[in-house]
Amino acid sequence: MQELEQKELHHIIALRLNRPLQRALVESSGWWMFDDGIDLVSLDYQAPGWSQPRRVVGIRQHSERRATAKGKTLSLFADDPQWGQYRFAALVTDLDLPSVEIWRLYRGRADCENRIKELQYDLAFDSFCLEDFWATEGALNTALLAYNLMSLFRQAVLRASVLESGGKDVQHTLKTLRYKLFAKAGYTTTEGRKDILKLAIAMRQRQWTEGLWDRSKTFSLPVRFTPTFSSA
Repeated sequence: MQELEQKELHHIIALRLNRPLQRALVESSGWWMFDDGIDLVSLDYQAPGWSQPRRVVGIRQHSERRATAKGKTLSLFADDPQWGQYRFAALVTDLDLPSVEIWRLYRGRADCENRIKELQYDLAFDSFCLEDFWATEGALNTALLAYNLMSLFRQAVLRASVLESGGKDVQHTLKTLRYKLFAKAGYTTTEGRKDILKLAIAMRQRQWTEGLWDRSKTFSLPVRFTPTFSSA
């Protein structure tokens, strides 16, 4: 954080909920209700290893009033009848914005870690180097193109098909889809001068696969998805 401050780079960073921070959050008297089951607080907090106080925005979500409450239970107060009902998060920032805007800014980027992991483990994004800048850049952009096409497929075809059929919205990773959908044995035949691709698909998956195929021929853009871009 000192390096970011010296370079005057604005930042929002999630903090580990260690014991001093847990006590600071509980002792703060500035909590206010932003929405049903969501409270916010802004406080000046100096961690034991910090050279100066910094602004921290605390978020707590009531685990019973919000079915998808995010955050962690405070280990020091897990058995407390009041504080044990909440899940907490804390963000340190140098931005002079309302606490709600700080939370919204971070929340909009909070899923980026999952995307980074997917690029790393499913597309080997962290392990290729072709010993030439332009070759590596070409491989990088090819991997990004593949990832963006997969994201579009998940949103426009896979997710839409599931929601239309009344199923549960599940965000499958590329690794899961590789084994569930793409890694299928098959061969081509010809009937009446027409090429036919025959796939070895289990009976219990055929209806689901046919639904994806039909959906892929009917969806229209624009589709809501966030592409990943190269930083170069």
